[in-house]
Amino acid sequence: MNISRIVGDLPASAFNITISFNEVSYIPTGSFQRFFKLENLNMGHNHLKLIDGLAFRNLHHLKSLNLSFNLISKLNSSVFHDLDNLTSLSLEKNSLTDLPESLFLSTPHLNTLNLRENHLNNFSVIAQSISALNYLTNLDLCFNNLTSLSNLNIVLPESLTSLYVCGNKLSVLACTGSFLMHITRLDLSHNFELSTNAFKGVNLTQIRYLRMRSTKVKILEFLNKTNVNAKYVDFSGLGLSNTSLIDNLCKFLSERVVNISRITLLNNSISESLNDALSNCPQILTTLDVSLNNLRTVQCLDFLKGQKHIKMLNVEHNHIGQLLSCNNTNKLPITKLNFRYNHMLKVEKYAFAHTPNVTTLNLNINIIAVLEHDALRGLTQLQTLRLDNNILTDLYEGTFQDLSSLRILNLRNNRIAVIFKRTFLQLVELTTLDLGWNKITHFEEGGLDGLKSLTHFYLNGNNIKKIEIGQFTVFQNTLQVLDLQNNKINFQPETTNSPFVNLSTLTSLNLDGQRPYGISLLPYGLFHGLYSLRLLYLSNNRIAHLASDVFDDLTALYFLTLDNSGNGVVKLRPGLFKNLRNLTTLSVVNMGIPNLSKDVFGNLTQLQILQINKNVMQSIDVDVLEALPSLIYLDITYIPLSCSCQNKRLQNWTLNQDNVQMIYLQSQPCQDRQNDLFIHFDTKVCYIDIEKYLFLTTAAVLFVFSVVPILYVKLYWKIKYGYYVFCAWFSEQWRKLREDEENCEYDAFISYNFYDEHWVLEQLLPNLEGNGSSFKLCLHHRDFEPGRNIVDNIVSAVYGSRKTVCVVSRNFLQSEWCSLEIQLASYRLLDEHRDILLLVFLEHIPESELSSYHRMRKVMLTKTFLQWPGSDCTDPAQAQLLFWTQLRRALRTGSRMEDEEEAGENQSSETEEGDQTASSVNYTAGIYNLP
Repeated sequence: MNISRIVGDLPASAFNITISFNEVSYIPTGSFQRFFKLENLNMGHNHLKLIDGLAFRNLHHLKSLNLSFNLISKLNSSVFHDLDNLTSLSLEKNSLTDLPESLFLSTPHLNTLNLRENHLNNFSVIAQSISALNYLTNLDLCFNNLTSLSNLNIVLPESLTSLYVCGNKLSVLACTGSFLMHITRLDLSHNFELSTNAFKGVNLTQIRYLRMRSTKVKILEFLNKTNVNAKYVDFSGLGLSNTSLIDNLCKFLSERVVNISRITLLNNSISESLNDALSNCPQILTTLDVSLNNLRTVQCLDFLKGQKHIKMLNVEHNHIGQLLSCNNTNKLPITKLNFRYNHMLKVEKYAFAHTPNVTTLNLNINIIAVLEHDALRGLTQLQTLRLDNNILTDLYEGTFQDLSSLRILNLRNNRIAVIFKRTFLQLVELTTLDLGWNKITHFEEGGLDGLKSLTHFYLNGNNIKKIEIGQFTVFQNTLQVLDLQNNKINFQPETTNSPFVNLSTLTSLNLDGQRPYGISLLPYGLFHGLYSLRLLYLSNNRIAHLASDVFDDLTALYFLTLDNSGNGVVKLRPGLFKNLRNLTTLSVVNMGIPNLSKDVFGNLTQLQILQINKNVMQSIDVDVLEALPSLIYLDITYIPLSCSCQNKRLQNWTLNQDNVQMIYLQSQPCQDRQNDLFIHFDTKVCYIDIEKYLFLTTAAVLFVFSVVPILYVKLYWKIKYGYYVFCAWFSEQWRKLREDEENCEYDAFISYNFYDEHWVLEQLLPNLEGNGSSFKLCLHHRDFEPGRNIVDNIVSAVYGSRKTVCVVSRNFLQSEWCSLEIQLASYRLLDEHRDILLLVFLEHIPESELSSYHRMRKVMLTKTFLQWPGSDCTDPAQAQLLFWTQLRRALRTGSRMEDEEEAGENQSSETEEGDQTASSVNYTAGIYNLP
């Protein structure tokens, strides 16, 4: 409906655009202005109602514009602006009632103007609008509402020679005598009220053809009252229905002219025998046409007596039922004779004895059932004989015995069943024999003898079942076209010799649509020897197997069609077309081909037209199309192409082709989404490995929903601790503390359970912060910031202290917050490699009770710990003194693992001193390592 959408993707270099049979109703300004080379624009058969001024702007090269069969009722005076080279304009079958005076000022070279079938009623307005068209030669105003040719002193262009005003309402011409002085061809037919008096005073001296069929004009009166040359008048449809009227006309013509080129008497309802009616006519030099009348007999062609120069006689479409046998000796040099569209029942012997020199004889479209042996005898000059569309059943040896000059014989659409021997024996010059659509089952031996010059042989639509080897021997060196379409031919697997092997000059072979089910097998070597074959038709068969070498001998082939010849899904074998390097057109429509392969199509370097529509492939490999360098036309309609990433290259290729025309691409639907178009499907997703991401996403979701419940049950606290660690890892304070640990606020953070608080306050604080010690400890009840999240306080305490001292007891192991504190400290110890964790056991805990606390057990395996001396020591006071000495020494060491080695040497001397003291009091409390 929209012009811009129709032409939007056409190349600007287009010179021929046809937009017929659409629903365009409006052409806006400048719709075609970018087509600077456009020569022909056809917009006929649309719904055009409105055309803007300057709609065809910039079309300076436009020569032909067709706007016929639309709904245009009014034209803007500037609508044809810029069309200065327009030569042909058709506005036929619209609703125009008027023409602007300046409508054609921009079309000075207009030659042909067609305004047929509109509603124009004022000839003066039309004459005014075309008066400046100095190159106008043809004006068609037929079937409008004109009542006269009144000119009101307006002169028609001198160039105008053909004026057609048939089918109007003319009763008078009402024009000056010189108005039609330049008109040579005038059609006034079907103006039913036009009479002889209408021509009074009109100058018709320049007329070379005048047609007045279906008017009230009386021909003899007209010829007497006007200055028209009678030999240029068409006498069809003027009521000359009997012999006397024709005889009077001939006598009148004889008085005016010596000879006449043509007499046309169509549609005069002549039913009587012409007898000698034409004997009084002047010599007819070329044609006598009495077709479309009611003649029933021609009485041995006696009405042709005296007409020795006729070259063509046309008596077709009458009711002639019989041609009499004529034996007189009058011979007329007739060269062409037509008796088409009659009802002849029988042709008698010597029916054309009066016309032995006829060269063209048309007896087609009659009801001739029997052709006597001698019916065509004596026609030695006959070159064309048409007997098609009759009811002939038999041909005999003598039927064509004298037709030695015959070149074209048409016997199509008869009822011939058998070709008997020697039927065509005398037809040595025959080049075309058409036996199509008969009932032929076979040829008798010798049935084709004599056809030594035959080049075109049509046998389509018969009942032939088998082609014998050597059957065409008589014309094997001349035959060029063999049509065997729509017979009953099939080939067997054991067929080894080609029936066409000797037809070395054959250029076209048609095996389409064999009945009843089509050819099912093309055996190896079927086309052997056909080195000159250029066209091969194999459509509408059911070929189940195509051998890869079946076309090997067809090196000259340039056209091949296999349309509708698949038997289900057909997989074309690699190398099938390997020798068809000259093939330019290949049609494999509706064969059930599932895919295109370079192994099949790779050698078709000259292929220009490829029709693969109506196949079952869901994708097309672009590499195959790119391997066809000469391709200019591709039809992929009705292929169920999927709108998937598999076709992303095809979409890009189709939308960026400047050299290949792809029909109906704009309406190609998606196979999987019928409401979507192939050219519109979004290919952006194709650049993401969506399958991979879908798999990974699905796998992750399944893993999470499978593992999380298990982890929740088994590792609830560990996961929770991990979450806290994760939060701590992202905290800004953590990053600052890692950058500069020397800025720690505390020497140690004491992690303990509420039930062990009395030991911390009574023993730990006095020995580490009092008694001359300089350690600054962080205790949660004293140093945590009030109102702050407890987790944030714990994180700040752990990362704000150089050491973390965990006071371990059974109560400590059961505390959630104590577990969090040791988790954070052990993370720094094991993952950050910082020596910040000290374990102080207040009581002896067996290894079996520690096994479930794997994080603490892991710390104890890699780090020493302190055991608070119990009451079982021999000297608790000395043991506790050693305990505090070792704890202070541990707090003084650096937090990094590498510092531990440096402290090792200093520690050894103190250890020796401590060991001596311990040994003097005989106790074993001190630093222990778990095995």
